[in-house]
Amino acid sequence: MRLRDWDKNLKIRLIGEALMNVTFWMFFPFLTIYFTESFGKGTAGVLLIGSQIFSVIANLLGGYYADRYGRKKMMVISACGQGIAFFIFAITNMPLIGFICFSVASIFGSFYYPASQAMVADVVNEKDRSDVFAVFYTSTNIAVVIGPLVGGIFFAYYRFELLLASAFVCIVLAFLLWKFTRETSPIQEKREDQSDKWHQVLKKQFSSYGIIFKDRVFLLFIVAGVLIGQTFMQLDLLIPVYTKEAINKFSFFQHFTLNGEQIYGFILSENGFLVALFTVSITRWVAKFKEKKVFILSCICYAISMYFFAIFPNLWGFVIAMAIFSLGELVVAGIQQTFISKLAPEHMRGQYFAAASLRYTIARTIAPISIPLASFIGYFQTFNILAIIAVLSAGIYIIMFNKLQTKQKSI
Repeated sequence: MRLRDWDKNLKIRLIGEALMNVTFWMFFPFLTIYFTESFGKGTAGVLLIGSQIFSVIANLLGGYYADRYGRKKMMVISACGQGIAFFIFAITNMPLIGFICFSVASIFGSFYYPASQAMVADVVNEKDRSDVFAVFYTSTNIAVVIGPLVGGIFFAYYRFELLLASAFVCIVLAFLLWKFTRETSPIQEKREDQSDKWHQVLKKQFSSYGIIFKDRVFLLFIVAGVLIGQTFMQLDLLIPVYTKEAINKFSFFQHFTLNGEQIYGFILSENGFLVALFTVSITRWVAKFKEKKVFILSCICYAISMYFFAIFPNLWGFVIAMAIFSLGELVVAGIQQTFISKLAPEHMRGQYFAAASLRYTIARTIAPISIPLASFIGYFQTFNILAIIAVLSAGIYIIMFNKLQTKQKSI
């Protein structure tokens, strides 16, 4: 599907979200280092876990509100909320206030995600969805190339300006969405429960998602996603802390020296560059293979990359590990969302995407444990445990696809 044939909503989102992602990735990768240095590894890990619990709740509410009140409204509110949080973060110089603002921004991000994914499914035919999702994914990873390189240089000295720029771009995105996009949600009849309070909605969502999770295939998809998430979530948790400690300085030709934070920015940009460059082409290439093989390949790549991070604590070892890590990310970049949209009834897309995104929010809730764990048992053992978890995830995907095959034969 050519870009010029895209729905107007998607074109506006592509531009606005690209700008937001560039500014966001200028500071976000370095926040784990910032919080770890401010609070210590143990406290930072506990605080990060706590913040993600609220994101899980936001995901549950976000899917419901996206279906009930519309994709556009939820995206506008979410973008505004993130902008305000980043602005307060910018004008304060207290780590605790900064952490609270970061948590609030994460919550609003969890509101944004289900609505944005459901909007794509609303306006794009099933056969073209993988390509559209891949383009959005590519856009995000172009930001991952640019952002960390700039942020690695300016974050320590120009944090205020970076956060302020991110706040401004979020508000601009909210305006663009409000002014120039239309609602795409299927028309819903008004119901009495539209006036329910948030805790009543949350209770109903637990019941609603309980029905969704009775689908064994979907439940296994979530469980496998939570496990494999323990590996790729370390990209902005354990890996930046490990990089700064493992590689204090690295000199090129004795004239150009990078410190640990700049090296992390470099390998993160490597990841973004590879994903941005190859997402669309690899998404089309893997479409030739069965989804089962693709998901298993992704898990194996993540496992190998974790092992390589453990045994090669130097710049070139990290470059190789990140290349393998990126391949694991690339092969499933486009097909995951398409897989979810196949399972989701039209009137419940927001809730299905929200339920599916729980594999990320739950994974992110658990993943910070790796930081204090590394201080107890060491980085080598921690990365090896992560590699084993990735292999376990591959095993669950095998079981999932076997059950899916059985289910399809019985229909």
